[in-house]
Amino acid sequence: HATTAHAGLSLLAEQADSAPFAPPFSLLLLDLMLPDAFGLDICKQIRAQTGASAEIPIIMLTAKGDPMDKVIGLELGADDYLAKPFEPRELLARLRAQLRRQEVRNKTTERQTAATPAIANLMDFGNLRIDLDARTLQVRNHECSITGYQFDLLVVMAQNAGRVLSREFLLNAVKGEVLGIFDRSIDVHIARLRAAIEVDPKLPKRIITV
Repeated sequence: HATTAHAGLSLLAEQADSAPFAPPFSLLLLDLMLPDAFGLDICKQIRAQTGASAEIPIIMLTAKGDPMDKVIGLELGADDYLAKPFEPRELLARLRAQLRRQEVRNKTTERQTAATPAIANLMDFGNLRIDLDARTLQVRNHECSITGYQFDLLVVMAQNAGRVLSREFLLNAVKGEVLGIFDRSIDVHIARLRAAIEVDPKLPKRIITV
């Protein structure tokens, strides 16, 4: 627990230094209004880092209930967003959902590493390369910065290339649970992926809406 952004980032850095090959924390619950910084700036700063710390799941807590604030938070790399006031049980459910997804992702990575040669964990689509072991994305030989959630989403679509995938299928495949039919947060992540991999995100050639 940290009461300021500076203290929280220091804790994150200390844990990362002591365990460079494992996520330093399981999850980050980040308030938007901090005494010494703005939560969105901290989220952006963490996602710009390298290593395991950059992929830590982030749930943003805020008194701002404006839908645009939620969109901005998701675009900057938050995995989920909860406005105050909220029911504590809903927060616990969202925490558990993120931790389950993280656990499934870690186990999948372990199985792939143990069962297949390293070369098999590279997925090439023209000038786009997905490295499942390093969990990196390269476009035209340049590494692209995306969140862990967005990476998982891209892998699911790459493994099902050529198929039409419903929003519900993607939510279930990535989060490990079926969310409400009106949950549109995945649209923001798709837009972020298009911005990363498409030549012209407004005229996409790789991720097509049907």
